[in-house]
Amino acid sequence: MTTTLISRPPAPTAKKGDGEGSVQVHLDPKVQISTAAKVFAVYGKGGIGKSTTSSNLSVAFSKLGKRVLQIGCDPKHDSTFTLTKQLMPTVIDVLEQVNFHTEELRVEDFVFEGYNGVMCVEAGGPPAGTGCGGYVVGQTVKLLKEHHLLDDSDVVIFDVLGDVVCGGFASPLQHAERGLIVTANDFDSIFAMNRIAAAIQAKSKNYGVRIGGVIANRSKDTDQIDRFNDAIGLERLAHFPDLDVIRRSRLKKSTLFEMESSPELEAVKDEYLKLAAALWVGSEPREARPMKDREIFDFLGYD
Repeated sequence: MTTTLISRPPAPTAKKGDGEGSVQVHLDPKVQISTAAKVFAVYGKGGIGKSTTSSNLSVAFSKLGKRVLQIGCDPKHDSTFTLTKQLMPTVIDVLEQVNFHTEELRVEDFVFEGYNGVMCVEAGGPPAGTGCGGYVVGQTVKLLKEHHLLDDSDVVIFDVLGDVVCGGFASPLQHAERGLIVTANDFDSIFAMNRIAAAIQAKSKNYGVRIGGVIANRSKDTDQIDRFNDAIGLERLAHFPDLDVIRRSRLKKSTLFEMESSPELEAVKDEYLKLAAALWVGSEPREARPMKDREIFDFLGYD
């Protein structure tokens, strides 16, 4: 893939005020997701389990009878493989095949049905060190809008690359109603959560996104997460412990809802269903007060 395919057309910058001292990818006002759909953007430290969380949350929504669309926003394009059982072609892959003539694409070229009817899309991304991730996400949303996939969904979940919250990979926040932060009960994860909260707050100045809350993942305890949440005004929405069945589900290319039943697994599945139900009902947005880096450095830790 050549870099010129990714770099044209040039992505416009956001209007003044969208982040402090940064250049952001601005939302095309003609490409907006239907207000009928509830749209979530899932962020968190790299390797924290965002794709596992997103995929199982998608299934939980589908178990509640919702039409769900999950959009993977990572060049590794591995967000949806537990739903589809394979790595699917990305939007950038299929656009390249038709020399970026979108009118030649069919829905089935880039949208794939996963477990329990969850519709799956992998945006893909530019080669490492080139192009703009925001352009990739923008092209994906444009395609989905043209084919009415967004209008026909009840829930849209953006699963976003690592803890990158600047530039192009912050662009899902321009479409989302709520930003969800996945974290573990450790220094690095909470440090990343603080920065993500600041990014969502910055985007909220010009877009409708607000912080929805925090999902504790891969953690036996949540004391440090809860202490930090209390300090800056966030709320923990769910807690998923570090269980071996979760690791095995990834190796088996399966969601947790397909794994052999056990008491601990049923508890996790119930937690996902409760989380989906709560997010569907909706909650008051959280107005966090993120700390400065040095402040959080001093704040975190055990006595």
